[in-house]
Formats: sequence, structure tokens, C-alpha cells
Amino acid sequence: MRLPFFLPAVPPPALPKMSEYAFSVSVRTQYLPDQSDPERGRHAFAYTITIHNTGEVAAQLISRHWIITDSDNGTQEVAGLGVVGHQPLLKPGEHFEYTSWATISTPVGSMKGEYFCVAEDGHRFEVPIPEFALVLPRMLH
Repeated sequence: MRLPFFLPAVPPPALPKMSEYAFSVSVRTQYLPDQSDPERGRHAFAYTITIHNTGEVAAQLISRHWIITDSDNGTQEVAGLGVVGHQPLLKPGEHFEYTSWATISTPVGSMKGEYFCVAEDGHRFEVPIPEFALVLPRMLH
């Protein structure tokens, strides 16, 4: 009796694990009174962002996209290459910190967005930047 011949099973291509490609983002904000002119509807805020590569693969931040909203629901969109003139390549465990600024027409607003990144192995991914508040000091109790 002849036994049937079976080819070994070929597993499907592996999908990337989300933990392989991960950045975390933390934000600190500060009102800039010297760059603000409240009578003319100009409120300037600095934001300092720290980006950590919490994944398992080195990856480079290529571009950014921001949505900046004031309390009157006026929005500005900002997109471009890199951050403050840099496109940092972060190995696992490394971080990059930068400070930039934005202006809005009201004393309260928010920002949110995403970074577009490419890993060393060519995998592309987005890193969401959770919404954070831009608030004039002493505006919230």
C-alpha cells in the first residue's frame, strides 16, 4: 500500500507585530507671553515633544501632520518633512526631543496629529500624537 505524499505546509508570510514598530510620544506645553498679543487674537504656545522608539526595529521619522484647533473651532493644518529641520533615526530605546511653537486666536485650543515613519527594514507606519491642550495660564480652574 502506498501512502499519500503531502507537501509540507508553507506558512503565510508573517505580518509585522505591532510591537516591532512603535514610538511613544509625550508632550509639555508652555504659554509664550512675549510672542503673544491677546488684543489682536494672537496666543503663542511652545510645545516640547519627546519621541521614544519603544519598538524592536530602528525607524526614522520622515514627516509630520498637525491639526491645530482654537476654542472657536478654527483649525490650521500643518504638514511637512521632519521636525524642526531633523528626520531623526531612532534605534530601539533611543529618544529625540524638540521644541516648537504654534499660535492660535483664542486663549484655549488643542493640537493633535501624526508622524509618518519608515523602519530600517522598509516597513512604513504612522505614530498618532494624542490631542493635547494649549491653555493660557489660569484659564482652567
